[in-house]
Amino acid sequence: MAEPLSKGRFLALATVFEGGLLVVALLLGWWLDRNPLAGLRWQGRALSLGLLGTLPLLVFFGVAYRLEIPQMERIKRMLLETLGPLLARCRWHELAYVAALAGICEEALFRGVLQPWFESRWGPWPALLLSNVLFGLAHSVTLLYTVLAMLTGIYLGWLLQVSDGNLLVPVLVHSLYDFAAFLVVVLGYRQQHVAAD
Repeated sequence: MAEPLSKGRFLALATVFEGGLLVVALLLGWWLDRNPLAGLRWQGRALSLGLLGTLPLLVFFGVAYRLEIPQMERIKRMLLETLGPLLARCRWHELAYVAALAGICEEALFRGVLQPWFESRWGPWPALLLSNVLFGLAHSVTLLYTVLAMLTGIYLGWLLQVSDGNLLVPVLVHSLYDFAAFLVVVLGYRQQHVAAD
């Protein structure tokens, strides 16, 4: 049986993986003449929209996490078994780091490069769909998880559109959502192991 990852190795792998996505975004952006972080603007309205925009995802996550549908139970079990032991070793600021890293790096690629590039070729709605089919495929764990990731990506892409292209909004929403989801997984994992003892 493989030895479980240490916390340090997990954080290093998360940094390399997510950082690799940022490198891909920068290289692809250079090739397509799109700066992936050009839309990142620190504005009060964007901060407010980012905070408020997180709420629908959190409500959806809370409802979906409690549904006793076999496909949702499978996703929940997979999250608890694979991410639970890794995330449970982390402190809250390390969870925030991984969540922020995912938000920045993934949004730079999918909303910073791909969505605007597709939009310049085919318009806003095909861009929203195409970039998020790719986003869903990048999160391909189960079919349902892929579809949920694609729908989440469409929501993040829509937020980019309604915020006048300010990348800060989807970055904040993605990061805050991931952080909250990590906390739920950690709590679920710990409860599961307390009950087992």
